[in-house]
Amino acid sequence: MSISWRVIGLLLLLAGASATAWQFQDWRYGRQLAEQARLNAETLNQLSLAAAALQQAEQDKRLALEQRLAVSEQTHYRALNDAQRDQDRLRDRLATADLRLSVLVDAGDAAPGCAVPASTITGGVDHAAVRARLDPAHAQRIIAITDTGDRAVIALQACQAYVRALAPEHLE
Repeated sequence: MSISWRVIGLLLLLAGASATAWQFQDWRYGRQLAEQARLNAETLNQLSLAAAALQQAEQDKRLALEQRLAVSEQTHYRALNDAQRDQDRLRDRLATADLRLSVLVDAGDAAPGCAVPASTITGGVDHAAVRARLDPAHAQRIIAITDTGDRAVIALQACQAYVRALAPEHLE
């Protein structure tokens, strides 16, 4: 077996060239992987920044909504307290006979022989129409009914304000 030194040299040269080609390919592939990793890191960083900005915007919206709801709650609570105070004053005035409730009576509907005195209060808007005074117990019941109605209206307004604050774009 006589292999010439030239053939051995050529084989060694080919083996070296092949190893160099593999190293070059490995270096180029490594560089591509590093570039791809850098791009992926940039993308993840941008996504993280966008998510943080979105989360901050949502927190700002929630805080603004909470503030609007707190103001609305205070407003309606104040209205409820004012209505309660007015009703209490009205009840007190009725109880102390400082105020009497009366109703307008149609003089044509009065029973024969039942004289209903005309009101003597000046400055009224009904121009001396016939009025009948209500019993204080009935007046208290009427005031209680109006109190319940006032509370219902205030509660309804509070509910409407709450819904408007939660979904302003859906109601327009």
